Amino acid sequence: MKNFLLAPSILSADFARLGEETSNVLLAGGDIIHFDVMDNHYVPNLTMGPMVLKSLRKYNITAPIEVHLMVKPVDNLIPYFAKAGASFISFHPEATEHIDKTINLIKNNGCKAGLVFNPSTPLNYLDYVMDKLDLILLMSVNPGMGGQKFITSTLSKIREVRQKIDNSIHNILLEVDGGININNIADIALSGANIFVIGSGIFSYKNYKEAITNIRHVLEKVHHVFVN
Repeated sequence: MKNFLLAPSILSADFARLGEETSNVLLAGGDIIHFDVMDNHYVPNLTMGPMVLKSLRKYNITAPIEVHLMVKPVDNLIPYFAKAGASFISFHPEATEHIDKTINLIKNNGCKAGLVFNPSTPLNYLDYVMDKLDLILLMSVNPGMGGQKFITSTLSKIREVRQKIDNSIHNILLEVDGGININNIADIALSGANIFVIGSGIFSYKNYKEAITNIRHVLEKVHHVFVN
Protein backbone atom coordinates (compact mmCIF):
# COMPACT_ATOMS: atom_id res chain seq x y z
CA MET A 1 0.00 0.00 0.00
CA LYS A 2 1.10 3.56 -0.62
CA ASN A 3 2.75 5.08 2.44
CA PHE A 4 -0.48 5.64 4.38
CA LEU A 5 -0.16 5.84 8.17
CA LEU A 6 -2.92 6.06 10.76
CA ALA A 7 -2.31 8.31 13.76
CA PRO A 8 -4.96 7.71 16.43
CA SER A 9 -5.49 10.86 18.48
CA ILE A 10 -5.60 9.93 22.15
CA LEU A 11 -7.43 13.19 22.86
CA SER A 12 -10.51 11.05 22.16
CA ALA A 13 -9.39 8.17 24.40
CA ASP A 14 -10.58 7.42 27.92
CA PHE A 15 -8.12 9.41 30.05
CA ALA A 16 -8.82 7.24 33.08
CA ARG A 17 -7.27 4.31 31.14
CA LEU A 18 -4.87 6.20 28.88
CA GLY A 19 -2.02 3.69 28.92
CA GLU A 20 -4.36 0.80 28.20
CA GLU A 21 -6.25 2.75 25.54
CA THR A 22 -3.01 3.74 23.80
CA SER A 23 -1.72 0.18 23.85
CA ASN A 24 -5.02 -1.19 22.56
CA VAL A 25 -5.25 1.22 19.63
CA LEU A 26 -1.71 0.33 18.58
CA LEU A 27 -2.46 -3.39 18.82
CA ALA A 28 -5.54 -2.71 16.68
CA GLY A 29 -3.34 -1.34 13.90
CA GLY A 30 -2.49 2.28 14.66
CA ASP A 31 0.92 3.42 13.42
CA ILE A 32 1.68 6.68 15.22
CA ILE A 33 0.18 8.11 18.41
CA HIS A 34 -1.00 11.69 18.04
CA PHE A 35 -0.54 13.55 21.33
CA ASP A 36 -2.41 16.88 21.44
CA VAL A 37 -1.10 19.54 23.81
CA MET A 38 -3.41 22.52 24.40
CA ASP A 39 -2.70 25.41 26.77
CA ASN A 40 -6.03 27.27 27.11
CA HIS A 41 -4.19 30.26 25.65
CA TYR A 42 -3.30 29.61 22.02
CA VAL A 43 -6.38 27.36 21.82
CA PRO A 44 -9.45 27.23 24.10
CA ASN A 45 -8.76 23.95 25.87
CA LEU A 46 -6.32 22.41 28.32
CA THR A 47 -4.94 18.90 27.87
CA MET A 48 -1.78 16.89 28.53
CA GLY A 49 1.78 17.74 29.50
CA PRO A 50 5.21 16.07 29.39
CA MET A 51 4.54 13.95 32.49
CA VAL A 52 1.67 12.19 30.70
CA LEU A 53 3.92 11.42 27.74
CA LYS A 54 6.63 10.13 30.06
CA SER A 55 4.03 7.90 31.75
CA LEU A 56 3.05 6.41 28.39
CA ARG A 57 6.67 5.55 27.67
CA LYS A 58 6.92 3.94 31.11
CA TYR A 59 3.80 1.96 30.22
CA ASN A 60 5.95 0.46 27.43
CA ILE A 61 4.45 2.42 24.54
CA THR A 62 7.28 2.14 22.02
CA ALA A 63 5.51 3.37 18.86
CA PRO A 64 6.34 6.80 17.44
CA ILE A 65 4.54 9.60 19.26
CA GLU A 66 3.87 12.93 17.56
CA VAL A 67 3.46 15.77 20.01
CA HIS A 68 1.27 18.47 18.47
CA LEU A 69 1.97 21.64 20.43
CA MET A 70 -1.01 24.00 20.37
CA VAL A 71 0.69 26.33 22.83
CA LYS A 72 2.13 29.84 22.80
CA PRO A 73 4.98 30.49 23.39
CA VAL A 74 6.26 27.13 22.27
CA ASP A 75 10.05 26.99 22.68
CA ASN A 76 10.24 26.46 26.45
CA LEU A 77 8.20 23.25 26.29
CA ILE A 78 10.11 21.54 23.47
CA PRO A 79 13.01 20.18 25.57
CA TYR A 80 10.59 18.77 28.15
CA PHE A 81 8.57 16.85 25.58
CA ALA A 82 11.70 15.66 23.81
CA LYS A 83 13.09 14.34 27.09
CA ALA A 84 9.74 12.71 27.91
CA GLY A 85 9.87 10.61 24.74
CA ALA A 86 8.46 12.51 21.76
CA SER A 87 9.39 11.23 18.29
CA PHE A 88 7.94 14.17 16.34
CA ILE A 89 7.20 17.65 17.67
CA SER A 90 4.90 19.83 15.59
CA PHE A 91 4.09 23.48 16.21
CA HIS A 92 2.15 26.38 14.70
CA PRO A 93 4.05 29.26 13.04
CA GLU A 94 1.90 31.77 14.94
CA ALA A 95 3.25 30.37 18.24
CA THR A 96 6.85 31.52 17.77
CA GLU A 97 8.69 34.65 16.77
CA HIS A 98 11.38 32.67 14.94
CA ILE A 99 10.15 29.60 13.05
CA ASP A 100 13.60 28.54 11.86
CA LYS A 101 14.98 28.75 15.40
CA THR A 102 12.13 26.63 16.78
CA ILE A 103 12.65 23.96 14.12
CA ASN A 104 16.36 23.85 15.00
CA LEU A 105 15.47 23.54 18.69
CA ILE A 106 13.32 20.49 17.95
CA LYS A 107 16.08 18.90 15.86
CA ASN A 108 18.78 19.67 18.41
CA ASN A 109 16.68 17.86 21.03
CA GLY A 110 16.65 14.71 18.92
CA CYS A 111 13.13 14.86 17.46
CA LYS A 112 11.70 15.21 13.98
CA ALA A 113 10.11 18.58 13.26
CA GLY A 114 6.65 19.42 11.94
CA LEU A 115 4.98 22.70 11.02
CA VAL A 116 1.22 23.01 11.47
CA PHE A 117 -1.17 25.11 9.42
CA ASN A 118 -4.62 26.11 10.64
CA PRO A 119 -7.40 26.26 8.03
CA SER A 120 -6.82 29.96 7.32
CA THR A 121 -3.03 30.03 7.81
CA PRO A 122 -1.21 30.80 4.54
CA LEU A 123 1.37 28.36 3.24
CA ASN A 124 4.04 30.93 2.41
CA TYR A 125 6.03 29.98 5.52
CA LEU A 126 7.00 26.79 3.69
CA ASP A 127 9.01 28.77 1.16
CA TYR A 128 11.73 29.29 3.76
CA VAL A 129 11.86 26.15 5.90
CA MET A 130 10.92 23.10 3.82
CA ASP A 131 14.53 21.94 3.77
CA LYS A 132 14.37 21.44 7.55
CA LEU A 133 10.93 19.87 7.96
CA ASP A 134 10.11 16.19 8.38
CA LEU A 135 6.35 16.73 8.57
CA ILE A 136 3.72 19.22 7.42
CA LEU A 137 0.43 19.02 9.31
CA LEU A 138 -2.71 20.60 7.87
CA MET A 139 -5.55 21.22 10.28
CA SER A 140 -8.92 20.47 8.71
CA VAL A 141 -10.74 21.94 11.72
CA ASN A 142 -9.98 24.94 13.89
CA PRO A 143 -7.73 23.65 16.69
CA GLY A 144 -8.86 23.37 20.27
CA MET A 145 -11.64 20.80 20.37
CA GLY A 146 -12.11 17.21 19.22
CA GLY A 147 -15.11 15.91 17.32
CA GLN A 148 -15.42 18.77 14.82
CA LYS A 149 -16.58 18.49 11.21
CA PHE A 150 -13.99 18.33 8.42
CA ILE A 151 -13.56 21.64 6.54
CA THR A 152 -13.79 20.62 2.89
CA SER A 153 -11.68 23.52 1.57
CA THR A 154 -8.74 21.72 3.18
CA LEU A 155 -8.71 19.33 0.22
CA SER A 156 -7.38 22.00 -2.13
CA LYS A 157 -4.78 22.96 0.47
CA ILE A 158 -3.66 19.32 0.71
CA ARG A 159 -3.22 19.21 -3.07
CA GLU A 160 -1.21 22.44 -2.99
CA VAL A 161 1.14 21.15 -0.30
CA ARG A 162 1.48 17.79 -2.03
CA GLN A 163 2.63 19.60 -5.17
CA LYS A 164 5.14 21.63 -3.16
CA ILE A 165 6.56 18.46 -1.62
CA ASP A 166 6.68 16.58 -4.92
CA ASN A 167 8.42 19.51 -6.60
CA SER A 168 11.04 19.63 -3.87
CA ILE A 169 13.94 17.27 -3.17
CA HIS A 170 12.81 16.72 0.41
CA ASN A 171 11.20 13.63 1.94
CA ILE A 172 8.40 15.27 3.95
CA LEU A 173 5.34 13.55 5.36
CA LEU A 174 1.97 15.25 4.82
CA GLU A 175 -0.47 14.83 7.68
CA VAL A 176 -4.10 15.94 8.06
CA ASP A 177 -5.91 16.37 11.37
CA GLY A 178 -9.56 17.07 12.09
CA GLY A 179 -12.89 15.44 11.33
CA ILE A 180 -11.40 12.49 9.43
CA ASN A 181 -13.57 9.39 9.23
CA ILE A 182 -14.30 6.44 6.97
CA ASN A 183 -16.57 8.57 4.78
CA ASN A 184 -14.03 11.23 3.81
CA ILE A 185 -10.62 9.59 4.19
CA ALA A 186 -10.53 8.48 0.53
CA ASP A 187 -10.83 12.08 -0.72
CA ILE A 188 -8.14 13.17 1.74
CA ALA A 189 -5.81 10.39 0.61
CA LEU A 190 -6.45 11.07 -3.07
CA SER A 191 -5.57 14.72 -2.46
CA GLY A 192 -2.10 13.65 -1.32
CA ALA A 193 -2.00 13.05 2.44
CA ASN A 194 0.29 10.40 3.97
CA ILE A 195 -0.79 10.44 7.62
CA PHE A 196 -4.33 10.62 8.94
CA VAL A 197 -5.04 11.76 12.48
CA ILE A 198 -8.25 10.11 13.65
CA GLY A 199 -9.81 10.55 17.08
CA SER A 200 -13.52 9.87 17.44
CA GLY A 201 -13.43 8.03 14.09
CA ILE A 202 -11.67 5.24 16.02
CA PHE A 203 -12.26 5.75 19.72
CA SER A 204 -16.03 6.14 19.42
CA TYR A 205 -16.20 2.47 18.33
CA LYS A 206 -16.14 -0.38 20.83
CA ASN A 207 -13.93 -2.47 18.55
CA TYR A 208 -10.86 -0.43 17.57
CA LYS A 209 -9.48 -3.17 15.34
CA GLU A 210 -12.68 -3.33 13.33
CA ALA A 211 -12.73 0.46 12.95
CA ILE A 212 -9.10 0.58 11.79
CA THR A 213 -9.52 -2.43 9.48
CA ASN A 214 -12.49 -0.77 7.78
CA ILE A 215 -10.49 2.43 7.29
CA ARG A 216 -7.56 0.50 5.84
CA HIS A 217 -9.88 -1.21 3.35
CA VAL A 218 -10.82 2.22 2.04
CA LEU A 219 -7.16 3.25 1.82
CA GLU A 220 -6.35 0.04 -0.03
CA LYS A 221 -8.81 1.06 -2.74
CA VAL A 222 -7.09 4.45 -2.95
CA HIS A 223 -3.75 2.69 -3.30
CA HIS A 224 -5.07 0.80 -6.33
CA VAL A 225 -5.98 4.13 -7.92
CA PHE A 226 -2.37 5.33 -7.54
CA VAL A 227 -0.77 2.14 -8.87
CA ASN A 228 -3.16 1.83 -11.78
